[in-house]
Amino acid sequence: MLANLFRRSPWQAVGIAIALLYGLAVAVGLVILLVGLRFVGDIVAVRDGLVVAGSIVVLGFLLVPLVFGIDDSMDPRKFATMGIPNRRLSGGLALASLVGVPALVLSLVLLGTVVTWSRGVIETLLAMVAAAILLVTCMLASRVSTSIAAFLLSTRRSREFTGIIGVLFLVMVAPVVLLILNLDWQRYGLDLLGGLSAILGWTPLGAAWAVPGDAATGAWGTAFLKLLIAAATVYLLWLAWQALVARMLVTPGREAQARQYGGLGWFDRMPHTPIGVIAARSLTYWGRDSRYWMSLVMIPVIPILVILPLSFAGVPLPYLALLPVPLMCIFLGWTMHNDVAYDHTAIWLHVASGTRGFADRIGRLVPTLFVGIPLIGIGSAVSVSFFGDWAVLPSVLGVSTCILLTGLGFSSYTSARFPYPSTKPGDSPFAQPQSTDTAAAMIQSLTFTGSILLSLPAISFAVLGIFSDPIWHLPALFSGVGVGLLTLIGGIWLGSRTFERRGPEMLASAIRA
Repeated sequence: MLANLFRRSPWQAVGIAIALLYGLAVAVGLVILLVGLRFVGDIVAVRDGLVVAGSIVVLGFLLVPLVFGIDDSMDPRKFATMGIPNRRLSGGLALASLVGVPALVLSLVLLGTVVTWSRGVIETLLAMVAAAILLVTCMLASRVSTSIAAFLLSTRRSREFTGIIGVLFLVMVAPVVLLILNLDWQRYGLDLLGGLSAILGWTPLGAAWAVPGDAATGAWGTAFLKLLIAAATVYLLWLAWQALVARMLVTPGREAQARQYGGLGWFDRMPHTPIGVIAARSLTYWGRDSRYWMSLVMIPVIPILVILPLSFAGVPLPYLALLPVPLMCIFLGWTMHNDVAYDHTAIWLHVASGTRGFADRIGRLVPTLFVGIPLIGIGSAVSVSFFGDWAVLPSVLGVSTCILLTGLGFSSYTSARFPYPSTKPGDSPFAQPQSTDTAAAMIQSLTFTGSILLSLPAISFAVLGIFSDPIWHLPALFSGVGVGLLTLIGGIWLGSRTFERRGPEMLASAIRA
């Protein structure tokens, strides 16, 4: 299956090769670091650092599949008709998890830890045993969490729930990370690492990481106790994996209960024209499809992740109050850059019915404008009230409008000309198709940076108005609205022509995805 990934399109093979090289480069860098730690005299500090970092790695193998969802090509239910005994199937699937980039990178890093703790014969042997236990622990944890995600989180609502938890977790972790980064490590860093290591070293997350370090410091009794905890963790994970495989082989995936809807929803409210129908369909998607409203949930989170580090860096809060609305507008316009691919094979309805490109382009923009116009109006007023000078309002309106409209203009063209494989309808919004397409990154960058570059005149006028002369606020408003409208009109025109000319290609791209 790993070899088959290289038999796809050339772009996908290149993307996979780049991912492999990137993983190997990261692994080599970490191994060099671990080898260098072999010659560090402060053994306690090395042990504490590895226990904390290693615990995060184990936690990542356990939580990432649950929160973000992974396409499980080795789902046990796919082997239900082959009559393989449960124990043999469980062992085979567990061994199969060793084939892949994460397992390769982890194996190299664990070999590096053996070098780190090669300070004596017994210490080296314990490091080898701990490394083997850690590899098995991470692979079994990944298999268990991936299968739970594929089995218990198979319905759309359950995946949406875990996605929301993931977003909230990201927001909660961000301030903690910033506090850690701004900590005076020279004075308090070793004490913090020591306290965290003392706790994590007695948990399944960090016990195996602490074994060779404790042995190197002479705490032999503690090292063997933690080795027992690590071994017990592997045994419990193995039992859980066997029980999960046995249950999945005889139990189909969960199915969501069908909901009853009355009326035609947005189709009753919008005009009965091609533009109105496409707009009603898009509004329905934005209200029910987790891929869309998960993006809406993420948009307010992004300003928090940007403003927090800037506030810790000492940027005055009044200036930071002007950033949320433009930042949200950037990502709101950017979310439409691959909108056609979200239709998947349903795009054939537009191709077969001869839908005009102009109607498709305008109709898809309606939900974004429904959200963006109130966001710019209300959000700009709130930001300026926190800033304390209402003379800045035209600049905030101009910059935000320009960023949103230019983003929508670029998206109107790129979504028709360069659709790339996306999450399929009904899948987790965090899951991605197995195919790796490096062109997708180029398209995303084009849409994102293009809207910022075209907004530079409005941004420049706004900066002059804030720091030089308030007379520049009106040019910021006029230039922002003017450039935004011109870009939007141009993007709709190019996108319309492209949509009508490349209908069959878009359908073929959707089928391949």
